[in-house]
Amino acid sequence: MKFHEQLNAYIERIDCMAKEVSELSGISAATLSRYRTGTRIPDATSESFENLCSAIAELAERKQLVGITAESVREQFMQASDLRLRDTNRLLENFDLLLATLDVSISKLCRHINYDASTVFRFRNGSRHPSDPEKFASSVAEYVAREWDTAQDRIVLAHLLGCSEEELASSSARYEVLVQWLYGNHVHKKHHVSDFLSKLDEFNLNDYIKAIHFDELKVPSVPFQMPVSKTYFGIDQMMESELDFLKATVVSKSNAPVIMYSDMPMAEMAKDPEFPKKWMYGMAMMLKKGLHLNQIHDLNRSFEDMMLGLESWIPMYMTGQISPFYLKEPSNNVFLHLLKVSGAAALSGEAVMGYHAEGKYYLTKSKKELRYYTKRAQELLSVARPLMDIYRVGNKNELNAFLQADSEVAGKRKSIFSSLPLYTIDMLLLEEMLAQGGFSQDEISHIEGVAMTARQRILHILESSEIEVKVPKLSEEEFEAYPLALDLSAAFCEQNVVYTYEQYLAHMENTDFFATEHSRYRVEKTSSQTFRNLQINIHEGKWAMVSKVFSPAIHFVIYHPKLRRAIEEFIPPVVEE
Repeated sequence: MKFHEQLNAYIERIDCMAKEVSELSGISAATLSRYRTGTRIPDATSESFENLCSAIAELAERKQLVGITAESVREQFMQASDLRLRDTNRLLENFDLLLATLDVSISKLCRHINYDASTVFRFRNGSRHPSDPEKFASSVAEYVAREWDTAQDRIVLAHLLGCSEEELASSSARYEVLVQWLYGNHVHKKHHVSDFLSKLDEFNLNDYIKAIHFDELKVPSVPFQMPVSKTYFGIDQMMESELDFLKATVVSKSNAPVIMYSDMPMAEMAKDPEFPKKWMYGMAMMLKKGLHLNQIHDLNRSFEDMMLGLESWIPMYMTGQISPFYLKEPSNNVFLHLLKVSGAAALSGEAVMGYHAEGKYYLTKSKKELRYYTKRAQELLSVARPLMDIYRVGNKNELNAFLQADSEVAGKRKSIFSSLPLYTIDMLLLEEMLAQGGFSQDEISHIEGVAMTARQRILHILESSEIEVKVPKLSEEEFEAYPLALDLSAAFCEQNVVYTYEQYLAHMENTDFFATEHSRYRVEKTSSQTFRNLQINIHEGKWAMVSKVFSPAIHFVIYHPKLRRAIEEFIPPVVEE
């Protein structure tokens, strides 16, 4: 049920007039009329919304209707499919992304929405917020829905909004989706980010290395025979060019970092059952050689496609040898591009959108041309943004520095834990568990130091900001089936330490006590383990960090807005105490 339907249902049930609701709530008759027709939705955080709930409750009381309170009305309204908490910062962030993605004429837009261009500029840089966010969002959505009406426009919008082209068939449909998206309320994301996190949760790097016999791979030393340059045409030869680039890179003596970018569609190549295997083998050989890869992803596509693409990169991300990036500005919708450069070869490709099979690809080992393409790739990398930072034991100091610096930045934090937070454990309990695990005194002191540092950092954050954590509440039977391990990922410990059920309950009691001691720290207990190997920490609007609990520890700090938001909005099952 939508908000206006619920409002009208209350007015009909109470058998009152709209005028009475208007006078009692202080909401103008014109605004209330728009609420009733669905052309406007209230801000659920506003005083007028609270007054509306109170007015309906008071009118119900006058009619001696039982069970209709201001709180019950508010809860019922919040169930409306089109009513979400309005986040003006997110609105402006999405507005900026919309303008960057579409070739929007600022002057035309401003004339339509009746805003001065300088004011819109301040909206985009965050120095000013619209006084009426709903009206602003509605006006922008109306303009875009009307003006972006061609088949190509709908393709671009579908990629941006994470929906199908069919959902954008009419201007009214585009308007509805755009309004919801501007506020970050599009709902197609949650299932797919759950799939991504589940795959990350289940992935074990050590098992994967054994499965593909990575340790047994031998980097070939026989020179790869190919001309100084070669031109390729069509899909089949494009796949050949990709493999030739990998071969030339692997057998060369150069250990220079590799830069790779492509916005070419992968669907046609994926139909060949052999190409993905050969490509993955070539990538594994580059990693085995010790090369560092700078991968610039093309993420200006539907959310589903983006998540599926990222899932395939998980094994390579886990090695710590890949730095993933993305381009904020979308590639144009006319040409397709490919650029891959190593210390030995450069591969460049081009095609027209929709005519991928007619593309041309050029591979060269010429030193002069290689210098040109290397400079071009480095320039592309310089304007790319980190998709995520990846921390393993080799750069643990950088992770600690990042977390310490972030603790100085105010803002709400959320955590979704598959185990209990190390910073709440009693030090005697921690020492007991580590001693039982066979750790030396030096190792125990190191881990205790990591726990204390994390605790001090959390206490500093709580001085100004809220932290909300979700932890697994397990019965003894559930625990016996899937025992929990201490979260030692921050210590990059190579050994897993499993709780007994009594130790788990004692640590849970420590966590509850920590919450009672700090009013800004709230604990919710989930009815089951959503994940068994992930700790998720979120600084809302800034970043999301996904950490693997079991060895080898690894931390992914994610910045890309769509992926970060999807993780922010991920909700595991919760059971009330």
